Amino acid sequence: MKPSSNFWAGVRAELPLLVGVFPFGLLYGTLALNAGIPPIAAQGMSSVLFAGSSQFAFAQLVHESAPALVIVLTIAVINLRHTLYSASLAPFMHNLSMRWKILLSYLMTDEAYAVAVLNYERIGGTAGAHFYFFGAGLALWSTWQVSSALGLWVGAALPASLPLDFALPLTFIAMVVPALKNRPAVAAALSAGLVALLAYSLPYNLGLILAALTGIVVGTILESRVEQNAILLPHKAEQVGNLLYKDDKDEQ
Repeated sequence: MKPSSNFWAGVRAELPLLVGVFPFGLLYGTLALNAGIPPIAAQGMSSVLFAGSSQFAFAQLVHESAPALVIVLTIAVINLRHTLYSASLAPFMHNLSMRWKILLSYLMTDEAYAVAVLNYERIGGTAGAHFYFFGAGLALWSTWQVSSALGLWVGAALPASLPLDFALPLTFIAMVVPALKNRPAVAAALSAGLVALLAYSLPYNLGLILAALTGIVVGTILESRVEQNAILLPHKAEQVGNLLYKDDKDEQ
């Protein structure tokens, strides 16, 4: 495929997720205003930081007058998942220039990653595949800028009864479900979700930190066991084969 074809394919693949991203951007803008964050600073976070979940958590914690250490720790844990995202995409991007790697790392979000990784798993790191990632990431970046700016503009004019906050869980469900292809992934998602529910009442979003860490630990442990079994099974099969061969020779 041509680079332009890959680009627009990435944009089209991202479109269904943008339905949930747009109201989340509106909600962020409104929450940032209520937290007392200056509109220029709030929009600057969308343009420079470009991390919806982190921006949302930051606005909530500022509104609650949380200690700076709690804010920094929360943002760090929330963004820790991007390290895992990068590691999973690295084998497909090792031939790209540093400029492309920097650009794509900036555009990498949950939604862009969910679309890009499925494409990479389907076609591998073929020439032009990064344009698919670029299209998905740029589509989401543009939507986030417009929606957060609109949220800052309309602000309190949005009715309180409008269930904008319900769009984010639906978006994450749409991203997570296609990625649950093995037991470690399912166990990580279930354990993180369970801990998030049980620890929901903890202050300063500490339940979110605990849930994220739980999911990472569970997924990492189970994934390592799967890899160990994959290494050991051929060795055990070889041992069994040697024993059977030896028994046959002894009988002869």
